[in-house]
Amino acid sequence: MSDALALMQLLRLASPALPVGAFAYSQGLEWQVETGAVRDRDSAGRWLEGVLRHALGRCEAPLLHALITAWKLGDQDRVAALNARFLASRESGELRAETVQMGASCRRWLLRLPAVERRFVDALSACAEPAYPTAWSCAAVAFAIPASDARLGYLWSWLENQVLAAVKLVPMGQSEGQDLLARLMPLVAEVADAAATIGDDEWSNFAPAFAIASARHEGQYSRLFRS
Repeated sequence: MSDALALMQLLRLASPALPVGAFAYSQGLEWQVETGAVRDRDSAGRWLEGVLRHALGRCEAPLLHALITAWKLGDQDRVAALNARFLASRESGELRAETVQMGASCRRWLLRLPAVERRFVDALSACAEPAYPTAWSCAAVAFAIPASDARLGYLWSWLENQVLAAVKLVPMGQSEGQDLLARLMPLVAEVADAAATIGDDEWSNFAPAFAIASARHEGQYSRLFRS
């Protein structure tokens, strides 16, 4: 596969237009806005930085890297174990439902593409309840996207969706949203690089404020987002 085609496949995977419903989730950000803890661009930036460093950076991103490696090796037992571990790491019903819904949507989209190799189709079809990182990493490997680019694209996609949610919720203008993306770009690159160096026994999703916000959002009276 040419570098240009691999890049376009990555852009497609990282696009908000990917039909997985990412736009429907705020991952607790809506509750933070409800409480007033997030009220402007700077406070939104602090929240997203914390989630990126401590939730994605120490758990989801290194697990994504491990999944990419497992898909490349065709190690289905490892894929299944990592998928189960990620599902078990979700600390609220909303977070678990989110990754299961997005994983199912990503799988459904990927399996409809005629050019995807049969081994990926069979392996992903055999996964009873794929989490989003599991299905997304399968697509990245099927499209021959380098692991370093895939990690970066996955984290960028998460950040862009979260900033779009912040633009709607805080509210703040689109220009402020772009400022926020620019501010967090170096951290995305840092987390993406570090994810390849964090071993399984070092993974941790210990982010209490994130977990509490997600759990409290489940009972929030008025809301725009599903998490």
